[in-house]
Amino acid sequence: MSFELNKLLAAKREPLPTSSELDPVTASIIRGALETICFEACAHLGRAASSPIINQSNERNSSIIDSNGRLVVGSVGTPHLTFVTQLTVRYGLMHLEDYDWGPGDVFLGNDPDHGGGHLPDYNVYAPVFDDDGNLVMVQALQAHQGDTGGKDPGGFTLEATDIFTEGLAIPCLKLVHRGEKRRDVIKLVERNNRFATFSGDLAAMIGGVQMAAREHQALIRKYGTDNVRAALNYSVENTESRFREEIAKWPDGTYESDVWIDADTQGTPDVHVHVACKVKGDQLTVDLTGTDDRQNLVGVWNTFGNTRGYIMIQLGSMVDPTIPKNEGLFNAVEFVIPEGCIAHPPPNKPAALGSFHPACEITEAVCIALSNVVPERAQPQVYKIGMPNAVIGFYDNGMMWMDQGVDSRSMDVSAVKGVDGWGSCPASLGSLLLSMAEESEARFPVMNVSREMTTDGGGAGQWRGAPGSLNVKKVLEPVSAMAWMVSAKHPLRGMCGGDDAIPYSNHFLVGTDKEYKIELVESTQLPTGAVMAYQHGGGAGFGLAIDRDADAVKEDVLDEYVSLAAAKDKYGVVLTGSLEEYDLEVDRAATEALRSTMRSKQNEQGAQQ
Repeated sequence: MSFELNKLLAAKREPLPTSSELDPVTASIIRGALETICFEACAHLGRAASSPIINQSNERNSSIIDSNGRLVVGSVGTPHLTFVTQLTVRYGLMHLEDYDWGPGDVFLGNDPDHGGGHLPDYNVYAPVFDDDGNLVMVQALQAHQGDTGGKDPGGFTLEATDIFTEGLAIPCLKLVHRGEKRRDVIKLVERNNRFATFSGDLAAMIGGVQMAAREHQALIRKYGTDNVRAALNYSVENTESRFREEIAKWPDGTYESDVWIDADTQGTPDVHVHVACKVKGDQLTVDLTGTDDRQNLVGVWNTFGNTRGYIMIQLGSMVDPTIPKNEGLFNAVEFVIPEGCIAHPPPNKPAALGSFHPACEITEAVCIALSNVVPERAQPQVYKIGMPNAVIGFYDNGMMWMDQGVDSRSMDVSAVKGVDGWGSCPASLGSLLLSMAEESEARFPVMNVSREMTTDGGGAGQWRGAPGSLNVKKVLEPVSAMAWMVSAKHPLRGMCGGDDAIPYSNHFLVGTDKEYKIELVESTQLPTGAVMAYQHGGGAGFGLAIDRDADAVKEDVLDEYVSLAAAKDKYGVVLTGSLEEYDLEVDRAATEALRSTMRSKQNEQGAQQ
């Protein structure tokens, strides 16, 4: 039963056995060496992989799990991949004898019901043994794959009601035995993928963990097994101690929030996420009781492993950033995730879209709940995108291609206390790089007509959210296209009085008499020359807009982030001159009078509520 397995996978792990009493300096040096090896494994994968989603966008991550199943080191990449990898490896460790673990082995797992995130996130991992045959750690590489062999290309089936519709689920599979590739198994995995680039991606993942395992073995020989184990113990214990010190500074109490998804993929409205963050001394409890548990929902099921991981993405961003990201974070937090809700689904529920929603709403809810506790770090780790416009076609040789729509864009970059939203992507995407528009045009028969930030596309606030972009794309041959729209009714939420971001919207067949707006989901055929226009939501604002520095508002207008009308109506700033002549100036007296009036109205509305 999946619920019972999840309890076992999430159970707290003991420190590694060791007789070494290592000093903190040496422990930190060993940790630094392990982090370097993790980085090198990621770099290997990024340079050797075949598909642009890995070699261009960097949607991959490297981590080390110790022999007790604890996440001990994570490297650059997409943060949510870091925080879910250990559960997939723990399942393998629980069945170590069944799978005949040994030196030189490499394994693969992606099953959402066996510790995984969603099927596209393949986790390839290699156990690391010392020269005496003792298992010390496991090197993992996790990366998003372009396909999973399910009903629809990419693994995102809008109407899926079970995991089997989405693709091949792998609890644990040995790809390499004692250094020798299991070619029959590898061929089987490759056959269950539509894209020719997959074989190169899989080979790069295998090569990456093998390279890292060799470097780990050299490190173990240099320092000794006992000292390496002691260093891993120290790192986890130090992280837990420092995280608890941060929590202890927060006022005791229960902090709650509610966030909604517009609808599931079949139109069931207002899917609900509720979070209560309970602080008592140095103990933090994150409780999702009250989160939607309607069993008829489609497309909005986030795996148990992903839920824990996404909560930790948000919590890890709300404390001292120098705290190492490892199992110590999880040891300092109690999770209450009710069985059967969309954050902890029954077995065999589809999970592909859940890594977007409700995963993002879970992190957003945690951020909102704690925004008044640690406002200086309340930046939501979300990408409220629903799913990009996926475009699918065939090359002349009959091979399928898929433009996943993850090239240049600006979206979801919210402000934080003291800093305006900036950049093109939210912090939750870590080192993920959007592929260049030119790269997409070189690979696929598409043309990027425009990529423009939208004026007033970021939430107003004392610190302003970054504007979202309007992405206009033309297809140069007949294609299939898919989309799921959310964040139109419930866009990204503002913090501490800041305004929400603008909503998402999407139109197909733009510029023709058949142009239409996608209200929920779409799976259709588009003719040659068809144009799509995807409006990405911007970031949300932080703090009251009428508290923003008036000169900063003037600069926003000059930069076309904010319109003249919004400067007055949202921010209460009266400007003289014209944008065309570039001679705008703040009318101080008129601005002070207008803001005084606006503040009085806000106070009256607050009193009535």
